[in-house]
Amino acid sequence: MTVETAMPTSEATRRIPGGTVLIVEDQQAVARALALLFDIHGIEVEIAAGAPEALEKIRRGDIDIVVQDMNFTPGATGGEEGVALFRELRRIEPSLPVILLTAWTSLETAVQMVREGARDYLAKPWNDEKLLAIVTELLAVRRGDRERLRRRGALERSFELCGIVYESAAMHRVVSLALQVAAADVPVMITGPNGAGKEKIAEIIHANSRRRKQPLLKVNAGALPDTLLESELFGAEAGAFSGATRLRIGRFESANGGTLFLDEIGNLSPAGQMKLLRVLQNGEFERLGSSQTRRADVRVLCATNADLHAAVRRATFREDLLFRLDVVEIDVPPLRDRPEDILPLAEHFLAASLRNGPARGTRLAEEARAALVAHDWPGNVRELENRIRRGVVTAARETIDPGDLGLDAAHAPRRPAGGEREEIEDLLRQSGGSVSSVARRLGLSRQSLYRKMERLGITLERRPKE
Repeated sequence: MTVETAMPTSEATRRIPGGTVLIVEDQQAVARALALLFDIHGIEVEIAAGAPEALEKIRRGDIDIVVQDMNFTPGATGGEEGVALFRELRRIEPSLPVILLTAWTSLETAVQMVREGARDYLAKPWNDEKLLAIVTELLAVRRGDRERLRRRGALERSFELCGIVYESAAMHRVVSLALQVAAADVPVMITGPNGAGKEKIAEIIHANSRRRKQPLLKVNAGALPDTLLESELFGAEAGAFSGATRLRIGRFESANGGTLFLDEIGNLSPAGQMKLLRVLQNGEFERLGSSQTRRADVRVLCATNADLHAAVRRATFREDLLFRLDVVEIDVPPLRDRPEDILPLAEHFLAASLRNGPARGTRLAEEARAALVAHDWPGNVRELENRIRRGVVTAARETIDPGDLGLDAAHAPRRPAGGEREEIEDLLRQSGGSVSSVARRLGLSRQSLYRKMERLGITLERRPKE
């Protein structure tokens, strides 16, 4: 096989940030061509002629990416050896990116490996520019991952993170801001969709504040009618309203010296808003049915999935109260916008479910992991937790499949069918056939895009020519 190796065309090209790529290839000429391609672009290379040598190098722990042939025995065409190696790599190092090099005869096998977690595949003879683009992107991701782990470790050594699970840069920014404002003792407004983790951010703020030894009390302002909510917050004397048969101590009194977390604050009644504003201004309030003024030193953290500025324009929320509550705003992004967090959270919830009771399913099948990444998560982290719980108890065997999670092709995010094939093909042409680039533009994982291409009939023959 003849392979033309692209030479560097500029200083920037020669300075691709380095990393170590393991080439698994039994044909020496092919391995040398790949090694030369990476070497002249500043990427360190190691070579393994087969699976045993590759696994030995992987276990050392200093490999960033694997570029793997699908056949290691002369004359082999089915890809069985490549499948076995890939699955063993996934077992011992699940996060290690693997790029597959495949002949026409093993293309379908390569597509299946992508479903199971391979990052990409290229047909032989490969396109140098495309391979370099994929490797460069993955190296940047790996460096970002290492940096986030380093920063996460530094946070864990210095702060209480309350067991939050994340890997995404987006959530790292959220947690960092929460820790930054924790010591300020000012009200914080935590925004974001339901189930995204706003309550966990409130816990982190409290746990790292000067009030951490005092109580953190939580009230869901959207779950109680107006009268009950006011009595919940401020307390009520016996007989203050129908059904109030005894004295009720409110949450502001109970949280004195500590923190009060008010979820769905946009549902607070006008009377409750006025009383809350007074507490924030001077710490004073009265129980329902009492004229005695009481005081409380409480830090208020609020959460909402509503647009309170729009509510102010509609005159359903007080502008002066919003100014008091929204001293610092922390926006928690939806789970679909931080796909790096999906599988770590899934594994966390799986481990918790296994600790908490009997279970049938004990591990996620690769197809289930792919389905989790493909899902749009309208219910965010809360939905993910519930689906994992479902899978644990409904699985027919140890391995949890997509159906056990209630996920299948119908749950994957879909675009309108009309023109979808043309859109993907156009993007593939524009990107020079880079599946990674197209997946990023469509907001999909590579695995999701490959499945979508298969469903739409975008085969190798339909894709743009290399």
